[in-house]
Amino acid sequence: MSESTAQFEERYRQIYDEEIRGLERRCAHDPSCGLSELEGILKALYIREGNDIEGRGQLADASMSATIAAYEHFIAEMKKRGKG
Repeated sequence: MSESTAQFEERYRQIYDEEIRGLERRCAHDPSCGLSELEGILKALYIREGNDIEGRGQLADASMSATIAAYEHFIAEMKKRGKG
């Protein structure tokens, strides 16, 4: 049974929102959470995304894309605010 586009979009939005909330909490409560650490995690996520030799499937790909998008957005906002 194939997942519908709406299901993928809902999963993407759910993961994205969860990641943003988690990053906000982490940076608010962890003094070591800074721009360089988050950029390092994002770099590792890019590598992990590219290491899809056997295929994760569409739902896992959507989750990975949402996680990366959340990190990219959060880092861009940090830079815009001059934090990090």
